[in-house]
Formats: sequence, C-alpha cells, structure tokens
Amino acid sequence: MLSSVLNSKSAIRVNIQIMRAFVKLRELVLTHKDLAVKIEALERKYANHDEKIKIIFETIKQLLEPPPASKKPPIGFR
Repeated sequence: MLSSVLNSKSAIRVNIQIMRAFVKLRELVLTHKDLAVKIEALERKYANHDEKIKIIFETIKQLLEPPPASKKPPIGFR
C-alpha cells in the first residue's frame, strides 16, 4: 500500500508489479475453479460405477461356479 502512496519511479514500478501479481492470482483461481467444477461433475456422474462394477463381477463369479448338487429322487419304480 505504501508503494501506491509514494511518488517515485521505483514505487510506481512496484505498485504495477503488485497489481499484475493480483491479476495473475485471480486468473489462476478462476482457472482452478473451472477445473474443480468439472472434476465435481465427473465425480457425480461416475460415483456409482465402482459399486455397479463390483456387483457385475460378483454376478459373473456366481455364474462361473458350478451349480450345487441337488438331491434328485432316484429314477424308476420303488
């Protein structure tokens, strides 16, 4: 703040650099904010996929296992 009050060439240069730094910070924050919004949208879109994939694999494993041997009555007359 002192650089904006002083009236020398070096104070003016420092003040300009400070303003440029704040502009650059604002640009970076906005860029990261856009990225954060996109990441959150992707997380919401694919949030349930892990659970669904687990269910699919469990179902496939169950289908690959041989069926349990069932007790069938003997064929023929008694």
